[in-house]
Amino acid sequence: MPHPPPHDESVASKPATYERAEAGRGSCLEVFLIFLRLGLTSFGGPVAHLGYFRTEFVDRRHWLDDYAFSDLVALCQFLPGPASSQVGMAIGLRRAGWAGMAAAWLAFTLPSALALIGFALGLAHFGWLSGSSVIHGLKIAAVAIVAQAVWGMGRSLCPDRPRAGLAVAAALICVLLPTSLAQAGAILLGAAVGAATLQLPPRPILANRMPGASRREGYIALAVFIALLAGLPLWASLADTVLADQVWGFYRAGALVFGGGHVVLPLLETATAAGGMISEADFLAGYGAAQAMPGPLFSFAAFLGAMSPGPLTGWWGGLALLVVIFLPGALLLAAALPFWESLRRRPGVRNMIAGVNASVVGILLAAFYDPVWTHAILGKTDFGLALLLFALLVYARWSPVWVVALAAAGGWALGWLA
Repeated sequence: MPHPPPHDESVASKPATYERAEAGRGSCLEVFLIFLRLGLTSFGGPVAHLGYFRTEFVDRRHWLDDYAFSDLVALCQFLPGPASSQVGMAIGLRRAGWAGMAAAWLAFTLPSALALIGFALGLAHFGWLSGSSVIHGLKIAAVAIVAQAVWGMGRSLCPDRPRAGLAVAAALICVLLPTSLAQAGAILLGAAVGAATLQLPPRPILANRMPGASRREGYIALAVFIALLAGLPLWASLADTVLADQVWGFYRAGALVFGGGHVVLPLLETATAAGGMISEADFLAGYGAAQAMPGPLFSFAAFLGAMSPGPLTGWWGGLALLVVIFLPGALLLAAALPFWESLRRRPGVRNMIAGVNASVVGILLAAFYDPVWTHAILGKTDFGLALLLFALLVYARWSPVWVVALAAAGGWALGWLA
């Protein structure tokens, strides 16, 4: 009877045993076609995406083993950015090099992005749709979905009083000061308090290195990430143009997302709706529609880019800002891959990230209040529909796709009865 692997940080896990799991053994086209199918069928959010990936690449194709896949998931949950998309990019990098990484991202993201850009252009062409009862139903769906995210993230990321207190403090900061600086300050507060006060138990290390990026390439990726993080706000300040504000706002959102795709909501709201680029009604309608799409929630950026004014708008704007929001997560992934084993052994780093995760729960809670709740719940019937949708998500385990469809139908029915 086989023995389980030892849970000791000093003992590495067994290496991948499949010959096909070696880096560079596949083609870019192979990676693209497999991820395109996943991008068309992967409904259910990041957790479901990871399940699809494990079935496809561990069980079916044997591109990597369970140990390597577990290590990769742990890395991408540790980094800011869209975790499931980062896992897909790392698998593409391992399989077919840098071109494979780009192919995996493009194929997994493009189906939902194109659908959301089409939805955005429809709203822009038929302006009356923004105030229709069906669109109001999508906004109520956003209330239930964000409430589920806050509920689930709060239970898993704030299990004790110190982290619950951090979440409350971050929520108060962001409600009282609804700016991007306040959100960044709340994240820094979480990092500082986590590193100074939290004492998390050590976790077992499954030391199965993911090949694909060299240390030199990791240093280059980190340098580019830092240069953009420092240079883009300076450009936005000096240029004072819509284009500079768009690029910096979307890059900042992609660079500061910890804890799950839903956390991108307040960051993008600050970058677009709060600055007057699009209306709150259109923002929430797009967010509701994004829940019904397969693939990553970050594709919501394509909708916002297509709706925004300025030089980056329409199809090109949606695709360009889609690249911008994913870029920091891709750079951080490439930077961290060669150093992951030594980095994750440091308890101070784990404590800091735990504090950051608690703060992002508070940031999402603040966004749940404003704009999600304040712009969607306008009466008792709206509240009743939102409560029903929340119960279907949390207790009946309905797919968000069916919840969004029911919300649209419920919004239409409420509008017809009014």
